[in-house]
Amino acid sequence: MKSMLPFLRWWPRVNRQTLRADLIAGLTGGLILVPQGVAFATIAGMPPEYGLYAAMWPAIVAALWGSSWHLVSGPTTAISIVVFATMSPLATAGSPEYVTLVLTLTFLVGLFQLLLGVLRLGTLVNFVSHTVVVGFTAGAAILIAVSQVKNFFGLPIARGASPYVVMEGLLQHLSDVNPFITAVAVVTVLASVAARRWCPRWPHMIIALLVGSLLAAVFNQHWGAAHTGISSIGALRIGMPPLSSPDFSWATLEKLVPVAMAVALLALTEAVSIARAMAIKSGQRIDGNQEFIGQGLSNLAGSFFSGYASSGSFNRSGLNYAAGAKTPLSTVFSAVCLLLILLFLAPLAVYLPTAAMAGILFVVAWGLIDFHHIAEILRASRQESAVLGVTFVATLTLQLEFAIYAGVLLSLLLYLNRTSRPGLEDVKPFPGQWPPAFSAGTGLPDCPQLKIVRINGSIFFGAVNHLQEALQQIDAREPMHRHLLLVASGINFLDLAGAHLLAQEARRRRALGGGLYLFHMKDEPMRTLQRCGVLDEIGRENFFNLGDDVLGTLYARLDSAVCARCQVRIFQPCRVPPG
Repeated sequence: MKSMLPFLRWWPRVNRQTLRADLIAGLTGGLILVPQGVAFATIAGMPPEYGLYAAMWPAIVAALWGSSWHLVSGPTTAISIVVFATMSPLATAGSPEYVTLVLTLTFLVGLFQLLLGVLRLGTLVNFVSHTVVVGFTAGAAILIAVSQVKNFFGLPIARGASPYVVMEGLLQHLSDVNPFITAVAVVTVLASVAARRWCPRWPHMIIALLVGSLLAAVFNQHWGAAHTGISSIGALRIGMPPLSSPDFSWATLEKLVPVAMAVALLALTEAVSIARAMAIKSGQRIDGNQEFIGQGLSNLAGSFFSGYASSGSFNRSGLNYAAGAKTPLSTVFSAVCLLLILLFLAPLAVYLPTAAMAGILFVVAWGLIDFHHIAEILRASRQESAVLGVTFVATLTLQLEFAIYAGVLLSLLLYLNRTSRPGLEDVKPFPGQWPPAFSAGTGLPDCPQLKIVRINGSIFFGAVNHLQEALQQIDAREPMHRHLLLVASGINFLDLAGAHLLAQEARRRRALGGGLYLFHMKDEPMRTLQRCGVLDEIGRENFFNLGDDVLGTLYARLDSAVCARCQVRIFQPCRVPPG
């Protein structure tokens, strides 16, 4: 039942306290959804009310059938832009034909997402590392704040402008900053910070919106709206989300399938990355397959309830978490709140200033930047810092999905670079320890005839060339080191190319008059050697297990004349006087 109805997993967490927290978070989210839904629908070329419809039933379904406690689905900037870019060449934006095409696209997107989830391909999100998520979150937070500069300062900045263009416009028009609008936005931010600090149990964002709205009302009453320039989100149309029907004709499906696949992947990348970002803050574990299923069912529902393609929203998910949501019921309450606003309070929306909304989104953006983990990454690793920086910059300069791809690609390249160069570590036996154990910290010198190294990493096709050169350098530096003992406890994986490398090295050393020996190899790589026939080629007598007298056996295979003149005598058998 829990696999079919995943909300049963978190339902036992629901109690009086969580209901109160979720209700407050839902009310806050419902208020934020009003201006955002209208804006996103406009970007997508859809009638304004469709942005609000996409934040109702689709959001509820995604919350109940997904795995994240805080992810809020609905219309987003990236999806809205892609919808308009792909659908506008096929029909006039806003026309009935255009709406039908978008509904059909939404159905196909949901179908592809659901199929990917059922096929259990959600493990693909495991390639999105924690560092990528932190960089992506920080970059997205900057984009959220930048997108509100226009409303925060009352400046004529084009919608969708890049961060560079926005900041350039802000600096060039500092003298044009509207003091009334800026005052409302700043007071809203300060009210939110103050309420959160001194009244942590109160809904600080709703308090801040009320304070900002009251200040705007005072300004307009005293100086007049024409003078202050303070605008509101405007009156809304009243109505329930109507039923809708996609176009299932073959001609339409044939045109939209390629587009739907691209939009489906974009939406999944966006939603799961946001879910993981929220999970890092809340300590939750995300089920990628379940998120795929939840997003698929969400878009399927949206196509029949006048909603266009949706995904996870950074704005609303961050707001949901910051407002104190405890379970996905907060999203349900948010959708219900939005519906009630449309049915009963739509005329009151004229009193909600856009400047106050901008102030709230500034607060949300600041809370999304994980300064602690960013500092930790910068201290810990240059490579991880590079991944963080590339993802952050790509988020600011590219579309969100490409930023994630860039971070994941760089992470994989760095990972492949590390794994393709497994370390060869000089080790020596601990004096007097039985069974023999090897360490790099004994301080003992090399045996003149037997070199002992430990391989720290898997031996696969990408590492073969590096290992081959490293093994050959051993006897190139010291020709007497014709015997080589590999401590193989660090080899977790070995493929066919790696097996043939060991066989080749064994043949080469036998030709030199020495040998290749392996100590403490794990079962899985041992089975690989046996399956491909390399075990016998290396020689079963050259493999030693933990507890075997490996040093005593190999001592007998060394050149006794060299041993007689040796002054090093680092092995226990060397110290026993000859018979």
